[in-house]
This record gives sequence, C-alpha cells and structure tokens, in this order.
Amino acid sequence: MKSSAPSFNAPTQRQLRVGEEIRHALASTFMRGDTHLAELETASITVSEVRISPDLKHATAYVITLGGTDVDAVVDVLNENAGEFRHQVTRQIKHMKFSPKIRFKKDESFDEAQKINNLLRDPRVQRDLAEETGRERDA
Repeated sequence: MKSSAPSFNAPTQRQLRVGEEIRHALASTFMRGDTHLAELETASITVSEVRISPDLKHATAYVITLGGTDVDAVVDVLNENAGEFRHQVTRQIKHMKFSPKIRFKKDESFDEAQKINNLLRDPRVQRDLAEETGRERDA
C-alpha cells in the first residue's frame, strides 16, 4: 500500500552541477555589472543557491543584497528582467541543451539562521542546556 504523503526527491548530481554553473554565471554577471539596469547599479547582489528542476528547464535563483536592504525591490527587478539573465547564462554556459527559465527569490536562509542563533542564546535555553549537561555528567 502506497503512502499518500508527498515524497521528497533529493536533487541529482546533474541538477546540483547545473545549478552551480548557473549560480556562477549569474554571480559573474552581477559582479561585472552586465545587467545594464539602473535599478541594480548600486545593488550588491549575492546568488547563494540555484535549484533546478529535474528536466533542467526551470531554475530558481535565491538572492540577497549586501546588508539585506531592498531585497524585495531587487527581486522584483530581477524577475521583470529574467529573460535578459537567461540570455546571459546561455552565453556563458554553452554546453546546455536547454536554457532554463530563471525565477528569482529572496534567500531567507540567513534570516532563519539568525532566528535559530537568537533562540540558542536565549537565557532559558542556556539554562536548560546547562542542566542537561549537568545530568549527563552525573550519569
């Protein structure tokens, strides 16, 4: 009997490799300033990860700006001009059969990491951890 829960398929080595190539191509495009968009001239954009679909036709690029300022506005501009970035990626990665459609999203992993860090520094958590460590020593 099959479970009705959705299954999570880890990305294949090929997906990881192609995603990393696209991440590198986008990062170099932003670094060189090849965007030619006034809205992005002052933005320092970091591409932290690119996830690509199993058929390699759709890519999601997770981005953040330096200092995390105006990320939503930058993501909007990137998505409005996604075709241009797709063209840039195609010019840099010549061995791909298809050039994936690129969608940009705000990378929230840094925010999540900060929330976890703040939780771990909470005095109540520190107290509980100290108590747990004391019990392990007594055992």
